[in-house]
Amino acid sequence: MLKVHRDICGYCGCCVSVCKEGALELIDAYLSVEENCTSCGVCAKVCPLGALEVVHEKQV
Repeated sequence: MLKVHRDICGYCGCCVSVCKEGALELIDAYLSVEENCTSCGVCAKVCPLGALEVVHEKQV
């Protein structure tokens, strides 16, 4: 699961441009994460502000 830290995000679009699944979309200065996100983490690695975080949910 991809978590967007909206208080840090500068809405630059770097993450959108590297998403191979097309799961990220920048709409009116708001980053939208679609259901087809595979949590690969490429977007988080390229984010210049560190606003994206891949969170793996713990299985109970």
